[in-house]
Amino acid sequence: MKPNLNNVSLKVSAGLPKQFPADRLPQTAFSGRSNVGKSSLINSLLGRKSLARVSGEPGKTITLNFYDIDRKMYLVDLPGYGYAKRTFEDKQKWSALTDGYFTNNKNIDSVKLICQLVDSRTGPTEDDYNMLYYMREAGLPHILVATKTDKLNATERNKFLEIIADDELTADLPLILYSAKTNAGREDLWRQIYSHCNL
Repeated sequence: MKPNLNNVSLKVSAGLPKQFPADRLPQTAFSGRSNVGKSSLINSLLGRKSLARVSGEPGKTITLNFYDIDRKMYLVDLPGYGYAKRTFEDKQKWSALTDGYFTNNKNIDSVKLICQLVDSRTGPTEDDYNMLYYMREAGLPHILVATKTDKLNATERNKFLEIIADDELTADLPLILYSAKTNAGREDLWRQIYSHCNL
């Protein structure tokens, strides 16, 4: 049975792997660089305005946020990467926390899907490709979600699609074009999440 999206809460903001939830609910994680629009997308998915905090300063948040969706699953907001002004110590903290989610997670089998977010206006960055390569090599189930697609004209949209189609890391991945502003792609993304989580 699909979850009730009116029954949603922030379970925990984890700063250490030991703070990850101990239960075995299926998880869908969202990965992407700082300012790619993860929080806005999660709010759009859940039909909320401010459940996921949209940071005014990219790269400021270094926690891993677990959103409890009707006690049937978690949406997991991974901390954003690639923010140039982040200190060396903060970059180490980000690496340790994100790496811990994939390599020091007692419930890694509960991670059913990773949504790799890419800004449709710029295409994948080197950091995005690094994440995609890691997920492929680790055998982690993942799809590509293009954010901010409402800002593209037809020519820009086609150029983005060509970039995705021409790269071996992205060509065969399911791709969802998403706009948090208009909710375009929302139903398609939920279908992917429900399918992977067997809901």
